[in-house]
Amino acid sequence: MGTVLAINISPTKGTEKTSVAKAQVIEGWGLENDGHGGNWDRQVSIFPVEAMEKVPPEKYEEVTSGGYTENITVSGLALEDFTVHSVVKIGKEVLLQVKHIGKDEFKEFGRPYIVSREGRFCIVLKGGSIQIGDNIQLVK
Repeated sequence: MGTVLAINISPTKGTEKTSVAKAQVIEGWGLENDGHGGNWDRQVSIFPVEAMEKVPPEKYEEVTSGGYTENITVSGLALEDFTVHSVVKIGKEVLLQVKHIGKDEFKEFGRPYIVSREGRFCIVLKGGSIQIGDNIQLVK
C-alpha cells in the first residue's frame, strides 16, 4: 500500500500544475478543473516517486527543481507491479486503471523528462474525492 503525496491540476494542457490539498475525481473524465480531463485514455496521470531512481545523475536536479506535471504523486507502490491494466484504489472509493506507462514521445527537460517515461496514465473507473495522505493500493 502506498500514499498520495501530492495532487496537482492545471486548467490547460502543457502548463505547470498547481498543488491542491484535495480534488474531485469524475468517473469517465478525470480530475475536476484539470485540462487533461475528457473522454480519452489519459484522463489522470500518476507519478510514482520510486521511478526517480531511473533519472540519470546529471538530470536529477533539473527534474526535481521544476513544478509538477503529473496529477497525482504517490509513493509506496512497486514499479514492477504498477503496470498497464493495473487498477488502483485511492482513498475510500476512487478506482483508476492504467492504460499507458509514459508517452509516445519523451520530453527531455524538467519534470516532464521522467513523467514522460514513467508516468502512469489512467482512465477513471469510479470517481469520488481524494486528498493528500490518502492510501493508494493496487487492487488488480
